[in-house]
Amino acid sequence: MSQPTVLPNSAMPAQGRATGIALVLGSAVVWSFGGTLARFLDIDDSWIVVFWRSIFAALFLLGFMLVRDGASNMARLFRDMGWPGVAVGCCFATASTSFVLALAYTTVANILLVQAGVPLIAALIGWVLFREGVSQLTWLAIAAVIAGVLVMVSDSITGAVSPVGDALALLIAFAFACATVITRRYADVRMTPAACLGTLIAATIAATQASGFSVTASELGILIAFGALNFGLGLALFVTGARLLPSALAALFGTVETVLAPLWVAVIHDEIPRTNTILGGSIVLFALFAYLAVELWRQRRLRAEAGANPRRA
Repeated sequence: MSQPTVLPNSAMPAQGRATGIALVLGSAVVWSFGGTLARFLDIDDSWIVVFWRSIFAALFLLGFMLVRDGASNMARLFRDMGWPGVAVGCCFATASTSFVLALAYTTVANILLVQAGVPLIAALIGWVLFREGVSQLTWLAIAAVIAGVLVMVSDSITGAVSPVGDALALLIAFAFACATVITRRYADVRMTPAACLGTLIAATIAATQASGFSVTASELGILIAFGALNFGLGLALFVTGARLLPSALAALFGTVETVLAPLWVAVIHDEIPRTNTILGGSIVLFALFAYLAVELWRQRRLRAEAGANPRRA
């Protein structure tokens, strides 16, 4: 198995970094529709939702790889992903299953609050296990994001504690943080097959737990969008972009999902966010765009310095 490829911030190509940011932001936008789509479903058994969502996500990812890589190359990618791919697949299976199940035990606000800690968890895991550097600017941005989400969901937290729901929410955050770190650490491993493996693992587990598989035609249409577009497309964008960014930065831009999700619910379901939701979301967006502006300025300065002094470059 090849050694992990980890580029320091200064050595990371600017174009690759910009592409990674765009892809991770795209995955956050796609994933932000998850809560809105789930609101259209009236299925009592959460395992049925997990099963169909995972099946359609797997079909999307298999089709995506067939078009992009061809059948022979797709088979090779599955063989070559090794234990990092299996680990990422297990992480995605755990996070996606826990998300659907947690909705039956706790509020979306509680889940969002816990998930706001993903960048911090990813940064800590990357630093402790792999000594992956985290700049002071990134730490400040993470702190601002967490503070913004705290403000955003503060009106919705009732104080009622569901040990099962909160444990599942914490499991989502930890699993997603681990997937982010592994994807970045093994940047030379294509993780789209791993994401597909995760959907198949989730579908297999759900099949053993679901009370049945029958759904109405309208529910099937929603489940197709929930699985193929929300879950499958989001995974494809994330695993492609996260390998181009430091773990903490990838998780940080992924928190855009937390800001956009209430917006879509307000527009589509006519549920107007509270004042604190708008205020907290504004803090998160400001932190992310401020970080992006500073980072782009830093990259531009480094390129200018490299051009002025080729020997140092």
